[in-house]
Amino acid sequence: MNRLKAKFMDEIAPKLKEELGLKNKMAVPSLKKVVISVGVGEAKDDKGVLSGVSTYLTAISGQKPVITLAKKSIAGFKLSAGAPVGIMVTLRGERMFIFLDKLFSAVLPKVRDFRGVSDSFDNQGNFNLGLREQLIFPEVDYKTVDKIRGMAITIVTSAQNKDQGRKLLEYLGMPFRKSK
Repeated sequence: MNRLKAKFMDEIAPKLKEELGLKNKMAVPSLKKVVISVGVGEAKDDKGVLSGVSTYLTAISGQKPVITLAKKSIAGFKLSAGAPVGIMVTLRGERMFIFLDKLFSAVLPKVRDFRGVSDSFDNQGNFNLGLREQLIFPEVDYKTVDKIRGMAITIVTSAQNKDQGRKLLEYLGMPFRKSK
């Protein structure tokens, strides 16, 4: 079992149950999935871009990503319906905990001038994080990257509100920015 998953099961879940005053252990907020997505707008012109992005996203997540397609045609962006516009991967279970453990302990502290992540929760307790470059992940080889690309990481939780979601991620090790 993964280190972060074991910590959640043994320490964090009982602590959250007590703190939130929950009677049933199934009501304790937990992680459902992690979605990593990369927008690749230039893929409509150059199909080779998709394979490069797919390669490093596979290395980061440990799972083969899916190509997302445009739902509508938008003339202003010279985009037709069905054209590839991005790549995403959804992690659940063991891979999700492995990725989050790596993100919290190795990747985020590697960001230059890192002071913590800001609160970007939605009303359901899900967390959204944007990264500016893929090179902060140790699996990505600098020589194989053609262009610096950002990515969006969404952590979906079973929390009922922002406070429960923040408390869950705080206990898991998310380095939140300290409020002054």
